[in-house]
Amino acid sequence: MRDPDKPQQIIDAAIRVFARSGYYNSRVSDIAREAGIASGTIYLYFKTKDDILVTLFREKMAEWVASVRREIAAERDPVAKIRKIVALHFRVLEENPDLAEVVQVELRQGQKFLRGAAAQEITSYFALIGSILEEGIAVGRIRADLPVKVATKMLFGAMDQMATSWVLGKRGYRLSDTAEAVADIFLNGVVR
Repeated sequence: MRDPDKPQQIIDAAIRVFARSGYYNSRVSDIAREAGIASGTIYLYFKTKDDILVTLFREKMAEWVASVRREIAAERDPVAKIRKIVALHFRVLEENPDLAEVVQVELRQGQKFLRGAAAQEITSYFALIGSILEEGIAVGRIRADLPVKVATKMLFGAMDQMATSWVLGKRGYRLSDTAEAVADIFLNGVVR
C-alpha cells in the first residue's frame, strides 16, 4: 500500500541531494538513501529522476503562489503588494538555501525542462504579478500606459537574477537585504 506522505519525503530528500551534488550527478539511489527508503520504493511514486524534479518544481511553485496570495490578501495598496512580493520571494529562498540552489541553478541546466514544465508552472506567478500591476493601473497608482506583460517579466527577471547571483555567490550576503532596493528600482519606473 502506498504511503501518502512518501512522495513529500522523497521530494524533500531530492532537494537536499540535488543541492549538494547537482541534478546530473545525483542518482535515484542517492535520493532513496537520503530519504531513508529502498531505491525501488521511489519508483512506486515517480517514474524517473526527471519526474521527481518536475514534480518538485510544480509543487513548490504552487505552494509559493498560494502563499504569496495569502500574504498579500489583506494589503490594499498594489504598490505595497509589489514590495511584499519581492520581500517574500527573497525571504523564502534565503530561508530555504537547498531549494534556492535547486530552483536557481539545477533547474536551469535542462533546456527541455525550461521550455516545458517550468514555462507552464511559472505562468501562475506571472499572472499574479500582472494582476497586481493591472490593479495598480485601475486605481491610479501605476501609470496607465504600462506594458503589463513586459513589466511583469522585468520584475520577475530582476528577482530571479538577484536570487541566482546570491546562490552563485555562495550566499555571501542576506538576499532579503536587497528586496527594498529591487522593489524601489522597479517601482520608480512604474509609479506615477
